[in-house]
Amino acid sequence: MPERGDQQILDLLVAQKKISAKDAEEVRLEQQGSGATVRSILMMRGLTSEEDLLRARADIIGIPFQNIDELSPEPEVVLVIPETLALEKAVIAISNENGVVQVVMESPTDVLVQDEIRRIVECEVKTMLGSRGAIIKKLNEYHDHYKAHMVDRLLKSVSDQGRGLTKKLGLEIKNLDDVAEQDTVIKTVNLCLLQGLMRRASDIHIIPSSKKLRVLYRIDGRLQDSGQNLSREMHQAIVNRIKIISDLDISEKRMPQDSSFHITIEGREIDFRVATTPTTHGEKVVIRVLDKGAIMLGLDHLGFSQDNLTILRRHVVRPHGIILISGPTGCGKTTTLYSALQSINSDEKNITTVEDPVEYDIDGITQIQAHADIGLTFSSVLRSILRQDPDVILIGEIRDTETAEIAIRASLTGHLVFATVHTNDAASAVTRLVDMGIEPFLIASSLRCTVSQRLVRMVCQNCVKEYAADKEAIQRLKLSAAAAKGLKLASGVGCNYCFGTGYKGRTVLSEVLTVNDAVRSMITQRATSVEIERAARQTGMKNMYEDGLEKVLAGQVTLEELLAVCESEDAEE
Repeated sequence: MPERGDQQILDLLVAQKKISAKDAEEVRLEQQGSGATVRSILMMRGLTSEEDLLRARADIIGIPFQNIDELSPEPEVVLVIPETLALEKAVIAISNENGVVQVVMESPTDVLVQDEIRRIVECEVKTMLGSRGAIIKKLNEYHDHYKAHMVDRLLKSVSDQGRGLTKKLGLEIKNLDDVAEQDTVIKTVNLCLLQGLMRRASDIHIIPSSKKLRVLYRIDGRLQDSGQNLSREMHQAIVNRIKIISDLDISEKRMPQDSSFHITIEGREIDFRVATTPTTHGEKVVIRVLDKGAIMLGLDHLGFSQDNLTILRRHVVRPHGIILISGPTGCGKTTTLYSALQSINSDEKNITTVEDPVEYDIDGITQIQAHADIGLTFSSVLRSILRQDPDVILIGEIRDTETAEIAIRASLTGHLVFATVHTNDAASAVTRLVDMGIEPFLIASSLRCTVSQRLVRMVCQNCVKEYAADKEAIQRLKLSAAAAKGLKLASGVGCNYCFGTGYKGRTVLSEVLTVNDAVRSMITQRATSVEIERAARQTGMKNMYEDGLEKVLAGQVTLEELLAVCESEDAEE
């Protein structure tokens, strides 16, 4: 039977005419038969939105609901609650006025969390109800402010001898700009790491050339110069220092190496994944920054359009079949896969993953790290997994025919399989399996859907400025005269909220290809990716460019960001 809270929500939704009495009864019956929650069934069927459910819950418990997506509180307000607590309990401060801090929480009736916040802010706390995913997403927008604040406090704690910071990170840096005065290699490497954290970099590139040593940071998907002028003579010493802390062989300079290390800052673990590559001017080093404190947002808050989200949700809850996520490195495939897993994670399901590397640690899921150098390949691990009674399997990447065959066989024998492939669009993910030697009829029988995605920077909504689209912009968007009439585009002018960049956060552009009868027929006929995409579009699929165009017209994404990842010619097909 539905829980009492779920029953109240159903009754209230019927009373508010959000759903019909017939729908409510069907949901009750499905809940009794499947064991799924009433809320998940409502959303899976597309009968109501998460916001409607939360508003109903707010009415029942007598606490106001707040859509956090509509707000952009000042950084100094948000930072009154420590990031670790805010992420763990899904709580964010939105105002601090007249001795009252107003917070939006996933669990506004949790008095223990309220007491903890009250102790920290030392004033009265007023609570509101909000979506966990929306709160986490909003908190992630302030992650760079938290990092800057953290590094600033660490630097201020350093005494003249550097003892304070040494105790916390083994550093002796007094100021972020004094590399010239701090000529030791250890301090220079530590400075690169701290600046990377402060500037919210996802990757740190250390690149030698014939005359200088460059340090670049990848921020929101774009490489930016660090502004550091490092001597070319320091190159090998810096590489050796990074190798030492990563437990790599400093004597090996001719072969690529990879490893990792981590630091802990105020209880928050941050991993650094290191890869070295020999070049004509010496070894290049790329350091991937992986913040283990980051929390998955959930499918609702990754940026998928409502249509694509509904389709993806429908496939994620199926008992068997394959769901493929495609796209280049860094497009958010892992985040999407793990968010999908979280949406179905329960004690009733045995979920197992095989990855290289394991990037996120999630409770309740068995995760296996592949090691090809010792024979622990994707295919060998998969064979072992299938003997351990799994319900759901995640494959980090389908790289070869053997792995693809095992994935197909697993899906046909009653398992739900998630996997990634490196293709440029959703239709090409299908033909990629054919190229690997998989029989088309097996693909048609097992594949549920393929998703292709990219990440683009979002316009900062705190400093967004609209402007009239000129003729060049209209031509680039390939809009008709009627659609272009009075068209306004958006860009960010730069503010404290976005660190003066005009961009804040990233969102997903996607296309979701459902393997329906029309697509299934094309697959069995060994059709090309172009023919498969044409069949999918005739049955309602929007391509990635059209998905992005909607976000441009809604003022969420700039025209330049859209065209940087999508070819406008796609819209002509």
